[in-house]
Amino acid sequence: MKKMMKKLESAKGLKVMKVCSLTLVAALTVLAYSGVAFAAQQGADLTTVVNPVVGLINSLINPLLLLVGAGGGVYAIILGFKYATAEEPQEREKRKQAIKTFLIGYVLIFVLMVVLKLATPALETWMTNSTAGTVTTTEAAQ
Repeated sequence: MKKMMKKLESAKGLKVMKVCSLTLVAALTVLAYSGVAFAAQQGADLTTVVNPVVGLINSLINPLLLLVGAGGGVYAIILGFKYATAEEPQEREKRKQAIKTFLIGYVLIFVLMVVLKLATPALETWMTNSTAGTVTTTEAAQ
């Protein structure tokens, strides 16, 4: 386990994780949009699918913000304690870098969650508008 954590902490491991996560998000986005487009072509009413998902996101975002805030605060205290108790200069520098990395990641996660909360209504409107004007092939033939 320690070996795996050291690999993940290295710059190469972080780059690999970033590429994998971005690839996964892109693939899921493409699959979701193509599924929505196909369903809209078939004349499906997607509001029955969209409303529960949006409701779930809206109900989870506030508790997640709370958990991220609390967890981040506790982790910041732990990192600060480790920095304060470090005796060697190399160890202090390593801890200082860990604190900088934590702060960047913490701010990024927090900002992304707030953006998700603010963007959800606009995305819901966009999806409703993009699927509302579609006509099924059987309706077009009549």
